[in-house]
Amino acid sequence: MDPITDIFTAMRVENIVYGRIELTAPWGLRFDKGEHACLGTVARGNAWLSFEGQAQPIALAGGDCFCLFAQSHEYTLGDHPKTPAANMQDVARTKRGGVIRFGGGGASTTLLGGKFTFDKANSKPLTDLLPPFIHVPNDRVRALPLQQSLQLFAAEAAESCLGSYLVLKRLADILLLQLIREYVSSSTCRETGWLRALSDPRIGGVLRSMHEKIEQPWTVSELASVAGMSRSAFALRFKEVVGETPLDYLTRWRVYRAAVLLKEGDRKLTEIANAVGYDSDGSFNKTFKRIVGVTPGEYRRAGNRLVPEVKAFCDEQA
Repeated sequence: MDPITDIFTAMRVENIVYGRIELTAPWGLRFDKGEHACLGTVARGNAWLSFEGQAQPIALAGGDCFCLFAQSHEYTLGDHPKTPAANMQDVARTKRGGVIRFGGGGASTTLLGGKFTFDKANSKPLTDLLPPFIHVPNDRVRALPLQQSLQLFAAEAAESCLGSYLVLKRLADILLLQLIREYVSSSTCRETGWLRALSDPRIGGVLRSMHEKIEQPWTVSELASVAGMSRSAFALRFKEVVGETPLDYLTRWRVYRAAVLLKEGDRKLTEIANAVGYDSDGSFNKTFKRIVGVTPGEYRRAGNRLVPEVKAFCDEQA
């Protein structure tokens, strides 16, 4: 199982809100912060996107796709960076026939998009390791497939047929995967981090081996052999690209996989410990509590009620 598949297999979309927005200049929309991802495309016209942490507003042209992940700050879309923005929640109340209309009557812009809220526990690694914003200009190779997926998403949402909600959840996964593929292949994916590591010829192969055989008692020397590097050169390169040591990374993913197994089934704790590479319950319990903040048994008994209090899986991620 490759790393991306590993995450998406456990990931859960809890809620989906879709919108087709017909806008006329001047217009501005403010979106509140929240634990969700917002995906969209400018189907017609132009827009400016602004959010805290971004030095300059981002120009979006017709055909561009974009995504903001689990924003801790609000963001705005508008016909101009200086146009006053109305709260999107208030504007959304005017929705009629699946379409929101807003603006001052000038030049037209059409936005297609959706807001996807995730299961906090299972999706935490993904949302923490992804960049806060991905922009796919219309001249990128993968822009067309993204546009087509968003159009299919819009058509399914508008029809409200039997099973539509399930289809929309599956399409949400496809859209996110398409965005991540685009980001990994782009020139912007150059900084230290998990997605950068996946595209690294040597470190990417090691990450895949870790995820495929997470139960194996890996050593740094064995992982260096997979990479075809000396032990010291591998350890240095891994830390440089991923942002943490090989064994720290492996430990985090073992605990994450264990947390998923604890929530999804009734396997004995010993079986789960063995499945993620621990031959001792004591070692497994100690490591799990160090990273998550509670023991495996406490985590299982608390279920979803524990999510807000659990220490973030990637608190120390560089």
